[in-house]
Amino acid sequence: MFDHVVFGVRDYEASKAFYLAALAPLGIEVVNENHLGIELSADGKSSLCLRPNEANPAHLHIALVTEDRKVVDAFYHAALAAGGKDHGAPGLRCTYHPNYYAAFVLDPDGHNIEVVCHKPGA
Repeated sequence: MFDHVVFGVRDYEASKAFYLAALAPLGIEVVNENHLGIELSADGKSSLCLRPNEANPAHLHIALVTEDRKVVDAFYHAALAAGGKDHGAPGLRCTYHPNYYAAFVLDPDGHNIEVVCHKPGA
């Protein structure tokens, strides 16, 4: 698990709206927002921080973990509804291990956002 991840986004308002909607199924919400950007967290222990950045940011892959496959599905649908682009529908990725259930969505800047559950299905 990470303490915090910080990355730049070109369209701060569009990215903020995307992440708030896409990550809501994981219980992630605003912890702090100021002139530097926004900090998002579900537990107050680790955070994801978006900062306005006029330069074209480098692509990033962020994987967030959940204990429930239904949350993977909910993330995927929420992210698409928020304007994300499909980069891998929810499903097993047995290449990694037999219970690797994940979904992938590209955010407004093209960052690859993944939510994964490592537990066996019901």
